[in-house]
Amino acid sequence: MYDQILIPYDGSDEARKGAEHGVELAAAIGASVTALYVIDLPGAPRALALRDDEEEMREQYREYGEDVLDEICDVASELDVDCSTAFRTGSPAEEITDYADEEDMDAIVMGSAYRGTIGTILGGTADRVVRTSRVPVITQRMKMEDI
Repeated sequence: MYDQILIPYDGSDEARKGAEHGVELAAAIGASVTALYVIDLPGAPRALALRDDEEEMREQYREYGEDVLDEICDVASELDVDCSTAFRTGSPAEEITDYADEEDMDAIVMGSAYRGTIGTILGGTADRVVRTSRVPVITQRMKMEDI
C-alpha cells in the first residue's frame, strides 16, 4: 500500500509527534521514509539590506535542517526503517505537495498543532497540505495537554 512515506519536519513539537507516527507506520508496514525540510525564508520581497545576508541565512537554515532531519533518521534507524532526507526552499505547503508528486510518494505523514477555535478558522501548513495534496495525508494533531 505505502512503500514511500514523506515526513515533512521542521523540528517543532507538533512536527516531531507527526514524524514519530510516520516512522512507526513505516516500520509496521515495511515502508521507507523521506524526511523533508523546507527552508522558508522570511519576508518576501525583502529589503536590499536583508538580501545581502540571504546566503548566510540560507546556510543557517540548511544547517538547522540537517540537524533536525538527522533526528528523524535516528528514530527511523532504531526501528530499522530506511530513511533519506531532502531539502526544498519556498512555501512549505506548496513544496511538500510538489515534492510528494514529483517523487511519487505514497503518503504524507505530518504533525499538526493544537489550534483551538481560531486555528480552525485560519488553518496552517498541515491544513493546506491536506486540502491540496494529490496523495493521502495522515495528520497527527497535538492535544491541549501536549502543549
